[in-house]
Amino acid sequence: MTTEQSRKRLVIGNWKMHGSLAANESLLAALRQGHVHPDSCDLAVCVPFPYLAQVHRMLSGSALSWGAQDLSAQAQGAFTGEVSASMLNDFSCRFVLVGHSERRSFHGETDSVVAAKAQAALAAGLVPVVCVGETLQQQEAGETSAVIERQLAPVLALGPQAVAGMVIAYEPVWAIGTGKSATPEQAQHVHALIRAKLQQAGVPQVRVLYGGSVKAANAASLFAMPDIDGALVGGAALVAEEFLNIAAA
Repeated sequence: MTTEQSRKRLVIGNWKMHGSLAANESLLAALRQGHVHPDSCDLAVCVPFPYLAQVHRMLSGSALSWGAQDLSAQAQGAFTGEVSASMLNDFSCRFVLVGHSERRSFHGETDSVVAAKAQAALAAGLVPVVCVGETLQQQEAGETSAVIERQLAPVLALGPQAVAGMVIAYEPVWAIGTGKSATPEQAQHVHALIRAKLQQAGVPQVRVLYGGSVKAANAASLFAMPDIDGALVGGAALVAEEFLNIAAA
């Protein structure tokens, strides 16, 4: 069985809808120069589509990986405004976020749509980072476990070979961009539930990240938990020093 120690840490920055060519230039240069421990932690950024060419140019040959924040479940066709997995491959993306809570809430993405997107990513050789998490209302109603299990079900139904190529990110919706993070113990409780589901599916080695107001100040205490393998970082990923300090933790 794969142990916690053999799951290499992974920290991914999600820029969301932030960035400019000038701001990205200095941020990416600082990340490339400052990522000094690639053996202990994988570091990646998931950026808005228009900046993939810039990231590809600036990070090629470095220890950092990059990816997109979404993709279409369709391979090609009359889907105006959508971006396919093969297009992401043109920019050497490694990762792609699927099912981020903002996509679920603002764009109505269902659990089955998220699974279809994950499948499209895998078919193109990309690593889908499948996001799951409960709202404040669901948490207060004691529905966290049921929500997480429901969101994971169609993804796990793709089979162990597919799931083995994924990363799971637990992001409590009530902690995203609010400055309010789950305590390490709260996060670990849900991560342990996810790990148990992965274990049942025969893929205990899949990395499970925590997302939700992760900062350098709380990263070490989160990473000390046995089932937290890294972080999906929002706002702090836009500040090179802060992001690198999270990775160093």
